[in-house]
Amino acid sequence: MKQIATIYGINGPIVYVKGKTTFQMSEMVYVGNSKLVGEIISLNNDMTTIQVYEETSGMKPGEPVYSTGEQMSVKLGPGILNNIFDGIERPLKTIEEQVGQYITKTVQVEPLDTERKWPVHVTVQVGQEVMGGTIIAEVQETKTIVHKSMIPPHIEGKVVEVVPDGEYTITEPIVKVKQLDDTIIDIPLAQKWPIRIPRPVRRRHEGSVPLITGQRIIDTLFPITKGGTAAIPGGFGTGKTMMQHQIAKYSDADIIVYIGCGERGNEMTEVLEDFSELEDPKSGNSLMERTVLIANTSNMPVAAREASIYTGITLAEYYRDMGYDVAIMADSTSRWAEALRELSGRLEEMPAEEGFPAYLASRLATFYERAGLMQNLNETEGSVSVIGAVSPQGGDFSEPVTQNTKRFVRCFWGLDRGLANERHYPAVSWLNSYSLYVDDLSPWYRDHVSPDFINNRRQIMEILHQESSLMDIVKLIGSDVLPDDQKLTIEIARVIRLGYLQQDAFHQEDTNVPLAKQAKMMEVILHLYRQCRELISMGMPMSLLLESPIFSKIVTIKYDVRNDQLELLDQYIEEIDQFYNHIMATNA
Repeated sequence: MKQIATIYGINGPIVYVKGKTTFQMSEMVYVGNSKLVGEIISLNNDMTTIQVYEETSGMKPGEPVYSTGEQMSVKLGPGILNNIFDGIERPLKTIEEQVGQYITKTVQVEPLDTERKWPVHVTVQVGQEVMGGTIIAEVQETKTIVHKSMIPPHIEGKVVEVVPDGEYTITEPIVKVKQLDDTIIDIPLAQKWPIRIPRPVRRRHEGSVPLITGQRIIDTLFPITKGGTAAIPGGFGTGKTMMQHQIAKYSDADIIVYIGCGERGNEMTEVLEDFSELEDPKSGNSLMERTVLIANTSNMPVAAREASIYTGITLAEYYRDMGYDVAIMADSTSRWAEALRELSGRLEEMPAEEGFPAYLASRLATFYERAGLMQNLNETEGSVSVIGAVSPQGGDFSEPVTQNTKRFVRCFWGLDRGLANERHYPAVSWLNSYSLYVDDLSPWYRDHVSPDFINNRRQIMEILHQESSLMDIVKLIGSDVLPDDQKLTIEIARVIRLGYLQQDAFHQEDTNVPLAKQAKMMEVILHLYRQCRELISMGMPMSLLLESPIFSKIVTIKYDVRNDQLELLDQYIEEIDQFYNHIMATNA
């Protein structure tokens, strides 16, 4: 690290250096006497522009700028999981130990603990040909996850020396590799990677396996694949954060990367406390054992907010390369877009719609397109699924961030203010939401859940859309004028809404529902619909059917039948048949 230039001008987090320099585009630099972390974002013969990721108050023209010769990167190695970082991968726990609850400008800490010794099992031998992605060692990073240290991409050669199994730090050489040009390079447990460059893969696969979340409205109506992308737009108080918490807790992803981008500090505190206390349903250990948190709260420097999602997705790609399925929760991309807008204004760029920069769409695409189900360089398969919350002002889905996000995601889980006000959670609107993965997942649902799963889903959606049309009539002239078959549609839709789509996050059986139970619940509801429809076709009035408690009983299936007692659902089908036979017998 050496001084190359001095500061010419300062505009918030934007710093200018006058004259020609030897800086490189996207190079990480240290700015000022306090050596604040920055990144080169613009270069020409006359002026260099630096984006600083820390508070620049008190900085003056004439202070030095130091070159590192490296791009803005994160360190990848054991110690990432069960940790909480800021937007540029500084561990907040370590910072708190050094300077207290508030990050000071002069604090400089290593991203990962360089003194801790990890138990290492070496998986390569002397003489073995290796290349980028080859797994050289395994470390039990947490009780839940085995960390697989790899040869960095773009390195290829032959192993000439290995250490015996034992305890080593992340900086000690584990193997020595003789490259094709005969140079010998040391490979430790940790490596660096630029956050704005996707990690290379062998090939991208089409998603064909669902990311099972345990949330019925997602898994059944609007599913997402492993390696898929989804957006959760909604106004304040509609449940975006809670929905992401539920997916993070109960989805069948191996690793969770939770990015708190511009959210309130108390929300991130709640996430950290909840995840630490929550038992992982997979292993019985703490959920933090397979989680990493990126926290860039609303009171932190705005420039680091812009970098935080790239930091998070780079960590996710690293674990994907080990063969894990990773799910990213970005909360929220609107705050990230607002950081883009503020920085763009500081740079005096021409604004586009609502003041956002003209490159908003391309930046969103760059983020979401790093998701996918991949065949890695080491022939393993892993995935990165990206679920981004969007916070449109006033719940207006026509604003630029929501509209541009829709262009790049294949799942849209739109949250409805009316449902939230009715305490119907998850408040996902079945009329405004969609999933383009349904056709891709149909073979999987048919082979692994039920041959009738997709057809039952289609019928559920048809009933809900029919109810929406009928309710427009009911609001005008009342329900009494409707024929009985339409009254039945409204009643069954009520059963679907209350008994199936509405889910209680605080109920032991209802907070996380396996797919097998979801499929069986659909069968019970649709069996009731078919039997009642047949009765009505034979002239039985809807008022007679409503005298039975069967409709209310089906609504409470989600509470009354435990997730491990699915055989009890067959009794409900028998009870519906008894109800049908009773009506037929008493009205013969």
